[in-house]
Amino acid sequence: MNFKIEYTNKDITPYGGMSLMNKLLITSNLKDYLSKCHLPTQGSNRGYKPEQLIVNFWLGVWSGANNYSNLDITRQDVVISNIFDWHIMAEHKAFQRYFDKFTQATNQDVFTSLYNWFFSNLNFDNYALDLDSTVITRYGEQQGAAKGYNPKKRGRKSHHPLIAFVPDCRMIANFWLRPGNTNDMNNFLSFLEDTVSNKLKGKRVGLIRADSGFYSKEIFDYLENNHNGSYNYIIAARFHQRIKWKISDQKTWLKLDDGIDIAETTYQADDWEYPRRIVMVRQEINIRPKASGKQLKLFEEEGIYKNYRYSCFITNMNLPAKAIYDLYRKRADSENRIKEIKYDFGAESFVVKNFWATEAVLNFSMMAYNIMSLFRQAILRTKSQPFLKTIRHQVFAIAAYFDEKQNTKVLKLSLSIKRSKMFDALWKNTEKFSWNFNPT
Repeated sequence: MNFKIEYTNKDITPYGGMSLMNKLLITSNLKDYLSKCHLPTQGSNRGYKPEQLIVNFWLGVWSGANNYSNLDITRQDVVISNIFDWHIMAEHKAFQRYFDKFTQATNQDVFTSLYNWFFSNLNFDNYALDLDSTVITRYGEQQGAAKGYNPKKRGRKSHHPLIAFVPDCRMIANFWLRPGNTNDMNNFLSFLEDTVSNKLKGKRVGLIRADSGFYSKEIFDYLENNHNGSYNYIIAARFHQRIKWKISDQKTWLKLDDGIDIAETTYQADDWEYPRRIVMVRQEINIRPKASGKQLKLFEEEGIYKNYRYSCFITNMNLPAKAIYDLYRKRADSENRIKEIKYDFGAESFVVKNFWATEAVLNFSMMAYNIMSLFRQAILRTKSQPFLKTIRHQVFAIAAYFDEKQNTKVLKLSLSIKRSKMFDALWKNTEKFSWNFNPT
């Protein structure tokens, strides 16, 4: 088909659906709270308001930006500027200059206030807390980037942050950036204390889960006896030689399903004052070829052990062994959350030379994730939890422009009748937003 092209000077945005996010920031009072959480001030009256820069940063991330230059993606979008009530939007270097104002003390002050306010508004309590670390590869000369454990890019410099997840509502409760040459245990107890006493202040933590990187007498002792009382915990055991011998000595196994058995006993390491409960799981490789766990390589002739993969957990809980195993398996969702914050929220790309500036921008990226999780659960209300890129395509990517009717601005959205009904429902959900939603 032959056709001609013509042009219009009408201001049109490809992201009309972002009006929902602006509405959510207003009805949740998050937009107002930003002015109260001690953000660094600008040195010049000509500088952008700190609250605008933060919301503008979130807008860029939700729109697909995964590095600083991409934050310009909506800068010339007059319709978006009007939706968020901004006279002008910042270019990407303004964000870098602003984040350079953050220090270690500023980060602690701002993000303690912001995370605590956010979670205090959620009408849920008695959380599970999943603690994890990840490796973020770096390619420049950023502060804290150092050679350490990096399974995918060996020899490359990296950062090695700690992250606390609240799986009950699929949100992030804390994020600390660390140099790449630190091990999992480095600053862990301080991080845990900060998460529970500051970021989640006023909330109960009913269960703590962590992988074998956090298997340590120091951690077990802290969880069982600290000034807050004690915490229920399930932590994967490190497969050192004595744990392997303990598993190999186990004779009584209970069948859970085809190719999977469970057992429990007690174990006392040399530096422990008393024995602790361990739950062991073995999965037959021939029946369950994708089973997780490790093989026992104890003997030259491994016998039946080579047919299984084993998992082992340390716990202070009195639940049945199967319940312990089922509870720990739910921790696997934190791996999906890590992938999402890396690929959809720019955790691997938003970096500057200054260490504390990088920690600041990544914490704001974590908050962008939390707000999107809030949107998914309180506004979309779908059974599944779509990734940001799916939401961007299905909800945010809507051509729109402003019209004026009886001296009132009207946002015109280009949607079919079927999709307009869907958008009307989301708009009503956003207008009637309440923090008292049911997490899915």
